[in-house]
Amino acid sequence: MAKKKKEDKNKEQAQEKKKSGKLKLIIILVLILGLLGGGGFFAYKKFFSSKKENTKVEEKTQSQESGKEQKGGKEGEETHPPLKAKLVELPTILVNLADPLGRRYLKISIEIEVKGKNPGAIVEKKMPMIKDALILLLSSKTYDDLASLQKKYELKMEIAQRLNQIFGKPLVTRVFFTEFLVQ
Repeated sequence: MAKKKKEDKNKEQAQEKKKSGKLKLIIILVLILGLLGGGGFFAYKKFFSSKKENTKVEEKTQSQESGKEQKGGKEGEETHPPLKAKLVELPTILVNLADPLGRRYLKISIEIEVKGKNPGAIVEKKMPMIKDALILLLSSKTYDDLASLQKKYELKMEIAQRLNQIFGKPLVTRVFFTEFLVQ
């Protein structure tokens, strides 16, 4: 009889261990699923919804700016719609980079987005100054100054700033590289 009671107790303990093991497994699975769900939600908010929000913010600022431009005239004067920017292609530039051995060069083709009534004529009028500014800027760069993607974006900003200085007002809105060869 004592042996039977011990066997019954052992069986009960074994069943309790199985139940507690299953309970632990279920709790761990629920926690893992919760973490995965939370991580997926975070990734969605961080990488996908921020793009939509940024475009909404850009659209709002553009509509506000265009509204300001349209309201800019005095009463009784004719107001003009906002000026749209147009792409103007600049000639290909080939320069030696400022490397110690002087063996590297940069060949670059650029298109700029210019706003104004006749952007082609505006750019053509200032072409010698534009070429000079670009040659001086690009020839002062080293290979390391142009190697990373971030540095290329910074170069775009520098080019836009230099060109806007030449025009005397912010006419250049964006710069696009159509050819970028460093050798």
